[in-house]
Amino acid sequence: MDFIDSHGLPALTMRRLGTALGVEAMSLYRYVPGRDDLLDGVVDAVVDELFGDADVFFEPRFGWQDYLQRLAHGVRRIALAHPALFPLVATRPPAAPWVRPPLRSLRWVESLLRALHTNGFTSVQAVVAYRAYTSFLLGHLLLEVAQRGIAMNAIDDPNGSSTARVSDLDAYPLIVELQPLLSLDETVTEFEEALESLLDRLTTMLDTGAHHLPPETLQDPAGA
Repeated sequence: MDFIDSHGLPALTMRRLGTALGVEAMSLYRYVPGRDDLLDGVVDAVVDELFGDADVFFEPRFGWQDYLQRLAHGVRRIALAHPALFPLVATRPPAAPWVRPPLRSLRWVESLLRALHTNGFTSVQAVVAYRAYTSFLLGHLLLEVAQRGIAMNAIDDPNGSSTARVSDLDAYPLIVELQPLLSLDETVTEFEEALESLLDRLTTMLDTGAHHLPPETLQDPAGA
């Protein structure tokens, strides 16, 4: 994890890792069969950091909304602490086909589903909430780490670049005009507002007994 945090994922090879650790690359194969297995272990270690976060509760102590808020902020802290690693959390094969990143741990999936189930969500509602919640986290946090300069196309490319190049914008005058606004970092506000909106939608689904998110809350705010 420290190597990837410092040098980036594309730089990780068994030889380079061995050099950084002061050992021969071949000695690493005593512990992991290869790079893919090493990456799986790294992902597990990253997700397991949630268990050491004092602000994240494994069980809902103050209701399901507080539980989801704390968990969301815990995942965001991990993404920002390991921006070079977070795309890996999103792309490595999951433990089961229905496990959705970034909550790749079966223990956390069980915890989330149980937190919802014990707070009045039906089985269908709990699954709908789980899918909506993980989609929100993954989409927002991948965009946020990408804004911080992580090349999303360099996840497994040893020759990838960690810096984005700005294309010639002469043919795009509106982009040039709006670039100062487009460059504003509103990620914290956007995260909070999107999380609150999702929790409101889940509350409406729970209160109405629906088995899907309310369609009226899914409309484009710009068109409202």
